[in-house]
Amino acid sequence: MSSAVRMTEYLEIDLEREVWRCARCGHEHGPARENYKHGLLVCDRDPADVHPPHFEGTSLSHAPDPEWCRIVEYYCAGCGTQVEVEYLPPGHPLTHDIDVDVDALKRKAVA
Repeated sequence: MSSAVRMTEYLEIDLEREVWRCARCGHEHGPARENYKHGLLVCDRDPADVHPPHFEGTSLSHAPDPEWCRIVEYYCAGCGTQVEVEYLPPGHPLTHDIDVDVDALKRKAVA
Protein backbone atom coordinates (compact mmCIF):
# COMPACT_ATOMS: atom_id res chain seq x y z
CA MET A 1 0.00 0.00 0.00
CA SER A 2 1.30 3.44 -0.94
CA SER A 3 1.40 5.50 2.23
CA ALA A 4 0.74 8.96 0.74
CA VAL A 5 -2.36 10.09 -1.12
CA ARG A 6 -2.27 13.55 -2.71
CA MET A 7 -5.37 15.57 -1.84
CA THR A 8 -4.46 19.04 -3.16
CA GLU A 9 -1.40 20.63 -4.70
CA TYR A 10 0.30 20.97 -1.30
CA LEU A 11 -1.61 18.53 0.93
CA GLU A 12 -1.43 14.78 1.20
CA ILE A 13 -2.57 12.17 3.68
CA ASP A 14 -0.20 9.58 5.09
CA LEU A 15 -2.57 6.60 5.27
CA GLU A 16 -0.38 4.51 7.57
CA ARG A 17 -0.14 7.26 10.21
CA GLU A 18 -3.51 8.87 9.32
CA VAL A 19 -2.10 12.41 9.29
CA TRP A 20 -2.29 15.39 6.98
CA ARG A 21 1.13 16.48 5.77
CA CYS A 22 2.74 18.96 3.43
CA ALA A 23 3.33 17.44 0.01
CA ARG A 24 6.36 19.67 -0.37
CA CYS A 25 8.34 19.17 2.86
CA GLY A 26 6.51 16.34 4.69
CA HIS A 27 5.64 18.44 7.78
CA GLU A 28 2.67 16.91 9.59
CA HIS A 29 -0.43 19.09 10.10
CA GLY A 30 -2.57 16.88 12.31
CA PRO A 31 -5.01 13.97 12.22
CA ALA A 32 -6.44 13.13 8.78
CA ARG A 33 -9.88 12.65 10.31
CA GLU A 34 -9.93 16.31 11.39
CA ASN A 35 -9.73 19.70 9.65
CA TYR A 36 -6.22 20.12 8.21
CA LYS A 37 -6.41 23.89 8.75
CA HIS A 38 -6.04 23.48 12.51
CA GLY A 39 -2.44 22.32 11.96
CA LEU A 40 -1.43 25.21 9.68
CA LEU A 41 -0.14 28.69 10.42
CA VAL A 42 -2.98 31.20 9.93
CA CYS A 43 -2.59 34.79 8.74
CA ASP A 44 -5.63 37.08 8.85
CA ARG A 45 -5.00 39.71 6.14
CA ASP A 46 -6.43 43.15 5.50
CA PRO A 47 -8.03 43.08 2.03
CA ALA A 48 -6.34 46.42 1.19
CA ASP A 49 -2.92 44.79 1.71
CA VAL A 50 -3.77 41.95 -0.67
CA HIS A 51 -5.46 44.15 -3.29
CA PRO A 52 -3.46 47.41 -3.44
CA PRO A 53 -4.78 50.46 -5.35
CA HIS A 54 -4.62 50.23 -9.14
CA PHE A 55 -3.09 53.68 -9.48
CA GLU A 56 -0.65 55.33 -7.12
CA GLY A 57 -2.29 58.05 -5.04
CA THR A 58 -5.83 56.66 -5.43
CA SER A 59 -7.99 54.26 -3.46
CA LEU A 60 -9.31 52.49 -6.59
CA SER A 61 -8.84 48.76 -6.10
CA HIS A 62 -10.66 45.44 -6.05
CA ALA A 63 -10.23 45.13 -2.27
CA PRO A 64 -13.42 44.01 -0.53
CA ASP A 65 -14.72 46.13 2.34
CA PRO A 66 -12.97 44.88 5.52
CA GLU A 67 -16.25 45.37 7.41
CA TRP A 68 -17.72 42.60 5.21
CA CYS A 69 -14.75 40.42 4.29
CA ARG A 70 -11.46 39.15 5.68
CA ILE A 71 -8.80 37.21 3.85
CA VAL A 72 -7.40 34.22 5.71
CA GLU A 73 -4.19 32.59 4.47
CA TYR A 74 -2.93 29.19 5.61
CA TYR A 75 0.75 28.21 5.56
CA CYS A 76 2.77 25.07 6.24
CA ALA A 77 4.65 25.48 9.52
CA GLY A 78 7.54 23.45 8.12
CA CYS A 79 8.39 25.21 4.87
CA GLY A 80 6.11 28.26 4.68
CA THR A 81 4.27 27.12 1.55
CA GLN A 82 0.86 28.74 1.20
CA VAL A 83 -1.63 25.88 1.29
CA GLU A 84 -4.99 27.69 1.12
CA VAL A 85 -6.70 31.11 1.07
CA GLU A 86 -10.25 31.95 2.10
CA TYR A 87 -12.39 35.07 1.84
CA LEU A 88 -14.68 34.99 4.89
CA PRO A 89 -17.05 37.37 6.66
CA PRO A 90 -15.53 38.81 9.86
CA GLY A 91 -16.17 36.47 12.80
CA HIS A 92 -16.91 33.47 10.57
CA PRO A 93 -15.10 30.31 11.77
CA LEU A 94 -12.48 28.67 9.58
CA THR A 95 -14.22 26.44 7.07
CA HIS A 96 -13.94 22.66 7.00
CA ASP A 97 -13.69 22.27 3.23
CA ILE A 98 -12.27 18.75 2.89
CA ASP A 99 -13.91 15.82 4.68
CA VAL A 100 -12.10 12.60 3.80
CA ASP A 101 -13.25 9.02 4.27
CA VAL A 102 -9.87 7.73 5.45
CA ASP A 103 -11.09 4.13 5.70
CA ALA A 104 -12.27 4.15 2.07
CA LEU A 105 -8.91 5.57 0.95
CA LYS A 106 -7.14 2.77 2.80
CA ARG A 107 -9.33 0.12 1.18
CA LYS A 108 -8.71 1.60 -2.26
CA ALA A 109 -4.93 1.73 -1.66
CA VAL A 110 -4.89 -1.98 -0.78
CA ALA A 111 -6.99 -3.01 -3.82
